[in-house]
Amino acid sequence: MPRPPFPGLLPSGTLLVLLVGLLAVLPARADDDHERARAAVVRGEVLPLDAVLARVPLRAGERLLDAELEREGGRWVYELELISADGRVREVELDARDGRWIEED
Repeated sequence: MPRPPFPGLLPSGTLLVLLVGLLAVLPARADDDHERARAAVVRGEVLPLDAVLARVPLRAGERLLDAELEREGGRWVYELELISADGRVREVELDARDGRWIEED
């Protein structure tokens, strides 16, 4: 039996099957997260993103780069990435239920 080219690694056919399986699952997981977050907004468990953004004081020239709604420690949290005109990124976390400030990095 021939030795695999990289001992300790999975045979290429097995690796290919694992990669295809992973790629098939990833979009579904993202869709599930999106739907769960949307349902939380509809149920009134969290504020809509625009209501939360209205509570964040932007610095001169700053704009939203990314926003995520996640469950952390049993509560919904908005994680916002803001970028300044000179390219500096600021991360802000807010309680998604009431927009209360949690922390800033």
